[in-house]
Amino acid sequence: MNKTWLITGTSSGFGKELAKIVAKQSDTNLIATARKIQDLDYLNEFDSSRIEKSIVDVTDFEGIQKVAKKAKKRFGTVDILVNNAGLGYFSTIEESDMKQVRYMFDVNVFGLANMTNAVLPMMRAQKSGIIVNLSSALGLVTVPTMGFYSATKFAVEGYADTLRQEVADLGIQVMNVEPSGARTDWSGRSSNKVVPQISDYQKFSDSVENVSDSVTAAPGDPKKIAQVIFDQVTKEEIIPEHLPLGDFAYNGGLGSLEKIVKEIKSRKNVSLSTDD
Repeated sequence: MNKTWLITGTSSGFGKELAKIVAKQSDTNLIATARKIQDLDYLNEFDSSRIEKSIVDVTDFEGIQKVAKKAKKRFGTVDILVNNAGLGYFSTIEESDMKQVRYMFDVNVFGLANMTNAVLPMMRAQKSGIIVNLSSALGLVTVPTMGFYSATKFAVEGYADTLRQEVADLGIQVMNVEPSGARTDWSGRSSNKVVPQISDYQKFSDSVENVSDSVTAAPGDPKKIAQVIFDQVTKEEIIPEHLPLGDFAYNGGLGSLEKIVKEIKSRKNVSLSTDD
């Protein structure tokens, strides 16, 4: 029986590359979502009998429910959910526009959670399923001017780690993918930025102004990242809970976690002294 994938945010980047890999398989069904249906025209070259193109804004709760119902009606279930839709935001903490920050949380965190809730009943009923969340290296380590973006990804990390425990005995697996910077348009049209105006933060101006350069200069290859995600889901019986991809994700993530471990251990006596 064909496995059915539902991938959000397939108009570009990781989502598009992963959708193309899934679409060309002979034993998969694909529900590909985007905010504009014309952004999915690239799927026209594949077998349309196994592909459902859907307009979905992950901040639209009713739209999310509709795509889940459409998936169940056409293909019977969803076996693999890939929560890929997301956007970025570049600004110092103090200068951030809270309206834009809240919208980013609506997309990166609450949209992801609502999409997951929409498919979980199908996965629970069949006692199987895989949920893949596109987190970020910045869900493991932080850098200046990306604090609120990191906050959304740290939220995804905590959310997924808890969900994983709650569904472990239901045959459902949860994997967080934490890519480093990659050559996608994520830092361009999918993100907003505020160049520092406060003099104390001027040292960060260049990094914000030139953030769009990562479209061509970032080391990560979105095609390779998509292939690794596909291979982990399809070739591993037990998928990893965390999948950092790229040098910054691997070494930066390890460095951040090792620093936390070292600091916690250094205060062992203080920590344990607060219990009766």
